[in-house]
Amino acid sequence: MNAQDPNRSPRNATILDDIFARRRSVRAFSSRSISRDTILSLCEAARWAPSACNSQTWRFIAVTDSGTIQRICKEAMRPVIPNKWLVQAPLLMVGCSQLDILANRIGGRITGIEYYQIDLGIAMEHMVLKAVDLGLGTCWIGWFREDRVRKILDIPERIRVSALLAIGYPKDAPPKKRQRKPLEAIVHSERWGKPFRSDK
Repeated sequence: MNAQDPNRSPRNATILDDIFARRRSVRAFSSRSISRDTILSLCEAARWAPSACNSQTWRFIAVTDSGTIQRICKEAMRPVIPNKWLVQAPLLMVGCSQLDILANRIGGRITGIEYYQIDLGIAMEHMVLKAVDLGLGTCWIGWFREDRVRKILDIPERIRVSALLAIGYPKDAPPKKRQRKPLEAIVHSERWGKPFRSDK
């Protein structure tokens, strides 16, 4: 069992499993800057993500200017949860989508599923896991005003802005214990209500 999670089994464990386990939300960053090559490595990881009909609708804006990050933190966060810690991040990735016609305009209207949201989530999680591999910490932010982020960054109206990702070198130490629900609580076997038991 993993020391951080007694519910995690070591069976078939690989380096990727270790990256999964080390991923955490980081809200305290050091002042160390992130190199251009590192930013490109993060974007390259996202570029290989799958997408509906291979539409590759995701687009990213890499923001490293501290003044711009401070402005987004001050002007674009929603009330109650201001996310003031964001100003520490040396890099803010802004997750956008340029919707295609087939999968996201026609397909989305038929099924009611916003495929671009799923695709962007997968691509940004690729970025998150690559960040862990490179010794970086990340934190997703979804509590923001899309219109204000769009205005600050000159993003066209046709482009959707769905997520922000703060990235930097962690300043705080990881928690000694991180609990996750056991597999039996989240995985069903064949049909809903029949737990997929990990001990068989």
